[in-house]
Amino acid sequence: MFTLLPLAALALAGSSLAATTCNGHAELCSRQYSNVTFIGAHDSYAVGDSIADNQDKDVTDQLNDGIRTLQLQAHNASDGVHLCHTSCALLDGGLLSDYLGKVVSWVSSNPNDVVTIILTNPENLPVSTYSPILSSSGIETYLYQPSSSSLALSDWPTLGELVDQKKTVVAFLDFEADFSTEPGLIDEFSNMWEDAYDVTDASFQCAVNRTSGSASSQMYMINHFLDTTYAFGGTSFFVPNKDALNTTNAESGDGSIGYHVGNCVQLWGRNPNHILLDFYDTTSNVPFNVAASLNGVSQPTNTVTAGDATTSTTSGSTAKVSTSNLSSSAVGSFDGAKNGFILALGIVGAGTVGLSKVFM
Repeated sequence: MFTLLPLAALALAGSSLAATTCNGHAELCSRQYSNVTFIGAHDSYAVGDSIADNQDKDVTDQLNDGIRTLQLQAHNASDGVHLCHTSCALLDGGLLSDYLGKVVSWVSSNPNDVVTIILTNPENLPVSTYSPILSSSGIETYLYQPSSSSLALSDWPTLGELVDQKKTVVAFLDFEADFSTEPGLIDEFSNMWEDAYDVTDASFQCAVNRTSGSASSQMYMINHFLDTTYAFGGTSFFVPNKDALNTTNAESGDGSIGYHVGNCVQLWGRNPNHILLDFYDTTSNVPFNVAASLNGVSQPTNTVTAGDATTSTTSGSTAKVSTSNLSSSAVGSFDGAKNGFILALGIVGAGTVGLSKVFM
């Protein structure tokens, strides 16, 4: 079971804020961003029924349901930066600019909601690659720009401050962030650590997997999605374990969201800031009810409807992948020594502490 921690002291008196409702609750307006738990969509762009998809609703529906953290994976292509799953030959979610345009449309219509973007950069694209995309998509207008490249837990603004300033998108980049060049893409691992990803057992131990700072003084994100392996073209890939979704996305029990959060609370003494899920909607409102309990607010009143992801496509002849051939050019080349990761054509191994590339 998850454990609800006592709420930290409020950073500002509510009367000092113009915002009266933040992310659906008046109580959250005076809560620091670093003291809120958000439910996230792992590989938010990977929508559909292929073997490599992670969601069955598009980003607009995700945000309408209550998703407030959007995790993305960028890959370079001839016509711009695409959102792909390990390789654009395996799954291509389209242009980053198109995706961000949908986010802009939603945040402009929902000015009292703070949304987080976690952008993974496995090809080490320079941050200058992203600047024109942020500008042309319109999301640059909404990006929060911190006062420095890394912030202490106590230095993050409140949700009310972000709403008042109309800076309701907090965006992180895992590799190649440069505060002097693009302050709107915050260096993830200087400000937040993550636990293990691509796990194939349900222990969810919540040990630090990636950080470049001190985990005790950073926010943290947990990768609460269970994978299985799938062989294609002589290569094994990590793909969602759809057969286990009702257990993985449950409130309590072994391998559940509450189980994972409980492990984290026991180790770190505080709740996670972001909880990434595959097919979050398979258990209806459960993930959002868990977050509400962790945040000490009432449960959401909207009803999240489940898609058809409970039908397993992780084995058998129904599994689908891109019609493109997997090749060395499609997978891409990466400078492994630069960031200290291990790549084996899609299988990534990481140490318990340190930086590694995110592919799935």
